[in-house]
Amino acid sequence: MAEIIQKDGTWTFDGETVRIVPGRDKSVGLLRRTLGELTVPLQALAGIAHEPGRKAGRLRLRLRYGADPLSQATGGKLEDASDPYQLTVQADRADVAEYFTDEVRNALLLDQVPTGPVDRYLLAGPAVPLTAAAGDGTVSFDGEQVRLEWNWKTEESKKSAGSRGIALADLDAVEWQPSAGLENGYLRFVVAKAATKAPAKYDPHAIELYGFRKDPLMALVAAAVTARLPHPAALHAGTALPADSTALTKAAPEPGADGGDEHDALLRRLRELGELHRSGVLTDEEFTTAKQAILSRF
Repeated sequence: MAEIIQKDGTWTFDGETVRIVPGRDKSVGLLRRTLGELTVPLQALAGIAHEPGRKAGRLRLRLRYGADPLSQATGGKLEDASDPYQLTVQADRADVAEYFTDEVRNALLLDQVPTGPVDRYLLAGPAVPLTAAAGDGTVSFDGEQVRLEWNWKTEESKKSAGSRGIALADLDAVEWQPSAGLENGYLRFVVAKAATKAPAKYDPHAIELYGFRKDPLMALVAAAVTARLPHPAALHAGTALPADSTALTKAAPEPGADGGDEHDALLRRLRELGELHRSGVLTDEEFTTAKQAILSRF
């Protein structure tokens, strides 16, 4: 087992899952604290990286496309303080972060986890019921229906239509866009046969976001709804899903490619070493030395 404990949070890897528990430091964003503990299965991971720094570095997990509703809904636009898949690491714990990174990478190699897209969500997404108030309204989602209610900041013509209830079955998509600079963001629910290009300020199916503290919570609502809509693989049946070209680790060659026989032999040897270590035949030091010797040949 590998574990790293920081003010930013605690990450634990047991060989099959990465358990992420957010910290209580002021640098931890409201979204991460509200989302709470996450359990990320190894099969959902495309890679991991440790980015060292003079005072503090960072651990980053990269998930496979389509594995996580939150990543799907936010599209990489979460600010650092809100991103649950990165951990700030103090410089004096860099060696622990490197060890953690090696353990996850080795497990990905041993299990031959591909880096490409998946055809179903491997994480459940935020729990429901869920309510968030920000910008010009409040949105609630109980797993079957979205409800929008307006506040004093709502544009009058939009408010005059009253509160909105949208059944999940009537939704084509949900869109979340954070505010940037002078541009407001939004959380928009795209209703089947009622799509509009109106700005969120006037769209009765959208919450306009101003960039205040509670705005990131709207991303949780987007993720909860996304988790219950058809998976991208179903929506794009017959077409190729986006290839992930931002791998943080070098992908192993596919069986049958050049060097494939040697690659398979090395993987078998790693499995054998793991079994010998678990059975007590090899000490921790012997196992680590032998494992590094094999991994250096990949």
